[in-house]
Amino acid sequence: MDSLHIPDLLRRHGLTPRKGLGQNFLIDSAILQRVVDAAAIAPGDVVLEIGPGVGNLTRLLAASARQVTAVELDKDLLPVLHEVLAACPNVRLLSGDILQVNPADLFSASGYLVVANIPYNITSAIIRHLLEAAVKPQRMVLTVQREVAERIVAAPGELSLLALSVQVYGSPRLMAHIPAGAFYPAPDVDSAVLRIDLYPQPLISPAQLPIFFRLTKAGFSQKRKTLRNALSAGLGIAASQAAALLLSSGIDPMRRAETVSIVEWGRLAAAFATLPAKTAAPPALP
Repeated sequence: MDSLHIPDLLRRHGLTPRKGLGQNFLIDSAILQRVVDAAAIAPGDVVLEIGPGVGNLTRLLAASARQVTAVELDKDLLPVLHEVLAACPNVRLLSGDILQVNPADLFSASGYLVVANIPYNITSAIIRHLLEAAVKPQRMVLTVQREVAERIVAAPGELSLLALSVQVYGSPRLMAHIPAGAFYPAPDVDSAVLRIDLYPQPLISPAQLPIFFRLTKAGFSQKRKTLRNALSAGLGIAASQAAALLLSSGIDPMRRAETVSIVEWGRLAAAFATLPAKTAAPPALP
């Protein structure tokens, strides 16, 4: 498949990359293929691509998958996409904001794949939108800022609210590093290929997920404080009550949030759910 010369293609259509939309087009053909390979696409798979841009990744996805649904926010790029993808009948091109699109309106059941070079300024919002959807992907392969990818794959001791919010739904892996020069225009940061394989069910029961997120948000709201003090402040309960809650869950009240595993947060959520309703509500997502 011939490579696209993206600067010339954009110039012919009178366009330039829009910084406000996070448009950094992936132009390195070897990296594009690594993104596709990381997704392990089978011939019968259906793929969601977010922000196809000029269609260079889309073409590779269409060669591997049964169908590709590509959602593009920038209407000015639609003529470019129609030109580039003219020979790809298995691509469904939609105009819209993925954050306003319900995956259930695109796919009849969970199990689709997400493969995309996403705008870095909405990375967390996109991941959360897809993970929390009723119709979920089976696998997500995304190009993201390298620092964000490293935070997402972190182990206990270096966990963050973002890492927990992803790892409760699936197993993340850093598949490859991408130098800034692989993009046009080159961003100010290096990037990475992040793969997230979703579990059949979240590690925390759906009924307790709101409590899990409320607790983790409180725990990380004041990272320099011990869990006892952070939960006390974040939940509006006495420090002694927070300490008792932690001890009943087998967690040292003097630990900090970044050291607590998902299993331990799960035990804490179960203990918190037994408190009086006035204390345990209302739930809040991060």
